[in-house]
Amino acid sequence: MPSHLEHIKTASRFLRGSIAEGLADPVTGAISEDDNKLLKFHGSYQQDDRDIRDERRRQKLEPAYAFMVRARLPGGVMTPAQWLAFDRIASDYASSGLRITTRQTFQWHGIIKRNLKPTIAAIDAALASTIAACGDVNRNVVCNTNPVQSQAHAAAYDWAARLSEHLKPKTRAYHELWLDGEKLVGEAAAAENEPLYGPTYLPRKFKIGLAIPPLNDIDVFAQDLGLIAILERGELAGFNVAIGGGMGATHGDPTTYPRLADVIGFVPPERLLTLAEATIAVQRDWGDREERKHARFKYTIDTHGLDKVKAEIEQRAGFALEPARPFRFDHNGDRYGWIEGHDSRWHLTLQVESGRLLDGDEVRWLSGMREIARVHTGDIRLTCNQNLIVANVDAADRARIDAIVVAHGMGGYHRYSGIRRHAIACVALPTCGLAMAESERYLPQLLPKLESLLDTHGLLDTPILLRLSGCPNGCSRPYLGEIALVGRAIGRYDLRLGADFRGQRLNQVYRENVDEAAILEALDRLFARYAGERALGEHFGDFLLRVGVLTSKKIALEVVA
Repeated sequence: MPSHLEHIKTASRFLRGSIAEGLADPVTGAISEDDNKLLKFHGSYQQDDRDIRDERRRQKLEPAYAFMVRARLPGGVMTPAQWLAFDRIASDYASSGLRITTRQTFQWHGIIKRNLKPTIAAIDAALASTIAACGDVNRNVVCNTNPVQSQAHAAAYDWAARLSEHLKPKTRAYHELWLDGEKLVGEAAAAENEPLYGPTYLPRKFKIGLAIPPLNDIDVFAQDLGLIAILERGELAGFNVAIGGGMGATHGDPTTYPRLADVIGFVPPERLLTLAEATIAVQRDWGDREERKHARFKYTIDTHGLDKVKAEIEQRAGFALEPARPFRFDHNGDRYGWIEGHDSRWHLTLQVESGRLLDGDEVRWLSGMREIARVHTGDIRLTCNQNLIVANVDAADRARIDAIVVAHGMGGYHRYSGIRRHAIACVALPTCGLAMAESERYLPQLLPKLESLLDTHGLLDTPILLRLSGCPNGCSRPYLGEIALVGRAIGRYDLRLGADFRGQRLNQVYRENVDEAAILEALDRLFARYAGERALGEHFGDFLLRVGVLTSKKIALEVVA
């Protein structure tokens, strides 16, 4: 029997539901639960402040409802004018600045109901959108931000943007609800359809990412459809195709698990849109619509078998994939500071802790980036590691950009430890309804304690991938961290270890449901061994496998010349 959400989608009239009526209701700060499910397709989640939930209940008040809005920003690329518009939206409507997500876009939190429509309209006025940023559709298409291979990035970004546009929902509901578009009635309403998704869209969310070796900053093997750019003589020859990645799991349910994508072949650029459409169509028709915990594409593949799913994709696409071509990844972190591209333009990568852009006492991100955007003539890019790049800067303008960075305290990457430079965290409490433990708010408390241990063992500058997640759903891609904490309850986490530095091996549970003291004690012992026994250039996760702390795990297929 289809899940309740499948019935909601069927009855929604292509994502309209009664959202308009709920927005107009002045009695409550919320909308109905069914409409909240549909609202996700429009790029927003209804949330409440969990810090004060109990107190409001005691006062017999409804929860402090507010909405999160997420932009659809393929490849994380924007103009300075768009940055300024997004900054104004944060100051006019949001409660906590701008938040860079792990899918290369922005979120705004704390938007009250009456400001939801003006917020989305303002994003549209900035020539962006929120449609399909959430929901059972293809989400924001991510793309490697590689500033060195400028020509390759431009080609890959172009395909990310084309995929995003080609695969977005066609319903007119978005324009009707948020942009005062003309409402379809009568025969026009009856004739409306979704040529790719159909009236019930996908069983669950679908994620696409493009990576340009040797950088795997997007974690391409965590994508439902991962595309690995193959360059020949500096030109984009096409993409190796990887399917079935996904991070989400449920504590205590062994039928749910993180999975790395499998490489199944190569596709030339001119066939990419057809391949993506065929892949989504297979998931649309074969995915589990009864049990949402089992509805991601990774489970569809494991249920039917990789070979059968590949054959069905090829049959629907009308062509066979070519054999995968050689590639190699070196790492999946960001490279901070100034980097010169092949076109002699300069790119400055700045680290943003947990992706949260605010004006604080020491670092004034909003003010600083506002000033940069007012004088910058290139573009600005977001990364899947929650950082930002001031891109395409003329050499003559570097000094002016540097002065703004220094004046606003934004150059901390110069003095950060190796683990701090490679740490990301999801939002979690107080706004995420799924969070079981702290994540973003815990990271600044945890990092100094880890740095103290690392410093004791002479490892302070050693790069180690750290991922924090407030629950097992995996928005911060915790299962690809060399060290990862996955929330179980307030103050308690699963300690997971042993992923590799290139995003090609999942980690494993090392200690289950432990508190901070136990986590630090366990890591202290392992850091001591690592400092004394590691091979030259050996990363922490690889070391743990080599010395037998963890058992060997599958590495994602890598075709190496």
